[in-house]
Order: sequence, then structure tokens, then C-alpha cells
Amino acid sequence: MIGRKGKFRGGLLAAALIMMFSSLAGCGGNNNNAAPAAEEAAGAEASASPAAAEPAADPVTVKLQLKWVPQAQFAGYFLAQDKGYYAEEGLKVEILPGGPDIVPEQQVAGGSADIGVDWVASLLTSQEQEMPLVQIAQIFQKSGLVLVSKKDAGIAGPAGLKGKKVGNWMGGNEFEILALFDKYKLDSNKDLNFTKQGFTMDQFLGGEIDAASAMTYNEYQVILESGVKAEDLNVIDMNDEGVAMLEDNLFANKEWLEANKETAAKFVRASLKGWKDAIADPEAAVDSVMKLAEEGSTTREHQLTMMTEVAKLIQPEGFDASRLGYTDAAAFQQTADIALKFGVIKTASKTDEAYTNEIVEMAAK
Repeated sequence: MIGRKGKFRGGLLAAALIMMFSSLAGCGGNNNNAAPAAEEAAGAEASASPAAAEPAADPVTVKLQLKWVPQAQFAGYFLAQDKGYYAEEGLKVEILPGGPDIVPEQQVAGGSADIGVDWVASLLTSQEQEMPLVQIAQIFQKSGLVLVSKKDAGIAGPAGLKGKKVGNWMGGNEFEILALFDKYKLDSNKDLNFTKQGFTMDQFLGGEIDAASAMTYNEYQVILESGVKAEDLNVIDMNDEGVAMLEDNLFANKEWLEANKETAAKFVRASLKGWKDAIADPEAAVDSVMKLAEEGSTTREHQLTMMTEVAKLIQPEGFDASRLGYTDAAAFQQTADIALKFGVIKTASKTDEAYTNEIVEMAAK
């Protein structure tokens, strides 16, 4: 509308000039240069008008499918949105919440989303099912999964799990735990009771299970918030035991990516900028989260703790911040090897096709 108004104003001025010179001619004035003068004036006005400038290109829409509901696990994307980092890249990003019935890989493979967030093991499964997906960034550089037990359960380390009741959510979350059992020659059917764990920590807090699976940024914090002290707990860390699998990543549909590499790089660049800000300023990150979290589903304090713990997974101590988003070949291979060994995938992953660092490298330029 602004452009049209500018042109209309220029036309009025030109018309007025022509009328003026015509009037002079009627009074006996010399009109030999009237038309050229009018055209020159009109041209000058048109050149000065904003309408002469190229209109701004419409932003490119990118749909991001989250693994779960809005929480600090995804704070970097929310903060990038709020700070205008996506808009600065010429993108209009729609962040789609996840849930128990949403599989990000299916959403991206089917075209309902362009980029998804999930754990690498889930991506490997989908790739084996011939979904046209490829990982374009690795956000979490460490696993957040631990086994936690009360000290009075007598589980000082993995060997102490023998004869105990150990819980996990299953459904694809159990493979690091199975790798841990395997490392310590523990048969999950004979040497211990490996059982399905609910999504709350009630079973653990009520003494129904001896060791519970927990994410450092979520369930472990729920235990502490319930009043149990950290010094009264034993924790088995999958990273320390060498059985960790990579978790939150970014992946895209191969066909979409082939035609939209620059867009993908812009998205990754803005997202990593959002994550860097979230790590540096957890309070601002949680402000962005709480705007979207379902009312009554969480507290600001819990989300602030989650953000602090998530930061340790994205940028672990000693990690080169310039490598944020890069997929480490050894860590990816370890994840693929564990996935193969415990039946997540039936054939070895073609890791050279499963992920690429090209987009992160483009984003770094």
C-alpha cells in the first residue's frame, strides 16, 4: 500500500506541472520546454519515492517440530524467536509443540514440518525405515540420562544393580541402560528386575523401585524438589560409564534440504545464537519458555534449573563453544553401535549418510 501511495503522489505532481505549463502557454508564455520539464520533474519525484525501491522479500516459513511440550529443553529456539534472530535471517519460524502422540520424524518425513528435534536413536530407526531424513545439527553433546538410587538401597555403582528393581520409561529410552547392563554382564531378565517406569517419580519416591531412570535436567530435579537431598542419592551417569547415546538433534527431510540449504543454514545460525544467549542468560531463556508452557504444568524455578542443566549438555565443561551444533563422528558412531547391538536398528547405520556437518559449517560463515 505504501508503494502505491508514493506513485500516486508522483503522478499528481506531474499532472500539476503539466497544467501549470499549459496555463503559461495560454497566456502567451513560451511552452517549447514545458513537456520535457514536466517529464523530468515527474521522473525525479518517482526516483525519490520509496516506491522506486525494491520491496522487501516475504519471509521464508520454516516449521520446527519439537520432541515434547514447551520447556527449557527447547529454550534456545524460543529465545531466538523472541529476540528476532529468525526474523533477521528472513525467516518466519513456526515452533510446533510435541507430545506423547507426536513422532517428530513422521511429521518431517510427511511434510508437516521442515525440521525436527528428537534423540539420535529415534532418527536412526526412522532412517532404517527409509524415511528420507538426515541429521543437520547435534544440539546436546552429552547424554542427560542417569540411574538414581537412594543410598540406603546399597547401589554404589553399576555392579550393585544386581538383584534390584530398576526402572525405565521404555519405548526407546532404555538402550543406554541395556548397554550398561551388558558392560557389567548383568542379564536384565535374570540378574535384576528391569521394569517399566511411569513418567512421574512416584514409584521411586514411594520405594517401589530401587533405581530409577532420570534426566539430569528434569526427573532428577523433581526428586530434589520433593525434599530428597543430593547427598542421600547415588547416581550412575551414562557418560561416565561410556555407554551414552546422543540425544537432542536437528534433522530435516532430505528432499526439502536439497532445495533449501541456505534456509536451513539460516535457521541453524539463528538457533545456535539463541542457544548461546540461553546459556549466558538462563533467566531470559525461561521468560521465553514460561510464555508458552501450559499454565499450571510447571514452575519457573523448575524451568530455571532445567535450563541450567541443559546448558551443561549443550556446552559441557571444556567444550569449544565454536563447535556448538557440530556432530562428533565418534559419539555418533557409538550411538549407532549401541542401537545396532540392542536391536534399535537391524543393520549397521550408514553414518556417512545419516548426518552432515555441511549445514552447521554454512551457518558458521
